[in-house]
Amino acid sequence: MTANFSQTDRSGKTVTGTLSLKRPGKVRFQYQKGVPILIVGDGKALTFIDYSVKQVQRWPIGSTPLGVLLNPNKDLRSIAKLLPAANPNITLVEARDKKRPEYGVITLAFSKNDSAPAGLMLEGWVSIDSQNNRTTVRLSNQRFNGPISDKTFNWSDPRPKGPRG
Repeated sequence: MTANFSQTDRSGKTVTGTLSLKRPGKVRFQYQKGVPILIVGDGKALTFIDYSVKQVQRWPIGSTPLGVLLNPNKDLRSIAKLLPAANPNITLVEARDKKRPEYGVITLAFSKNDSAPAGLMLEGWVSIDSQNNRTTVRLSNQRFNGPISDKTFNWSDPRPKGPRG
């Protein structure tokens, strides 16, 4: 799947970009020009790259709220539940690992749509991390089953190369 996204943080600041999602477990959040951040999941880990400070952070995919979408080995029955929605065409799924509260919680929003896989279109999500920071992601222009190269999930490491020993 590919889509456009808008991401709003707890202070109300919104940035936009494009999302590429490929099974199993691959994702890329390419932020708008001027935002020096990239988030890439390669099937095993989710990597956060901040090019402005030359910093890279990696987490096992299952250790992030997005693990619900990305981890093909996750048994969702143990961590996810349906939430009531005011609109009957919307399905809300909340996921949290009670054994690992530090992973946070994510609520995924799907709309009924016959053109989407299984008739449900991922519209976005709200994640709350272990510090209670809320991030809302809204998707638009979702496209399914198009070719996505595995190279999409590559990234360049901004950290200086150390001395060779």
